[in-house]
Amino acid sequence: MSEKEVLTDEQIEERLKKMPEWKYQEGWITRVYKTPGFAHTLLVANTIGYMAEAAWHHPDLELGYARVKVKLQTHSARGITMKDIELATQIEACIGWEPGEDSALDGFPKNWVK
Repeated sequence: MSEKEVLTDEQIEERLKKMPEWKYQEGWITRVYKTPGFAHTLLVANTIGYMAEAAWHHPDLELGYARVKVKLQTHSARGITMKDIELATQIEACIGWEPGEDSALDGFPKNWVK
């Protein structure tokens, strides 16, 4: 499959089964991250921005006090391609990371990004 080949609705839904918080809506794959507050919202947005720039693939972001909405679509293809799926997978892995129970790291003491 070519990196610029637009995926069918069925292909998109199949790939999103591995990331149930991501939705396919109106030609975009989207995910809303809820944060503990505005400082964390900025951290999430900056992390996604860094990853997107490194990948040379750029999402639309909507920010609120305690939320970040990510919207992915390959603009040049006017649809969802494997570029979107791969970037969503990397974003999910990074933003969703927390220290494990056996980790020497304590983790954030309050609700983290969900």
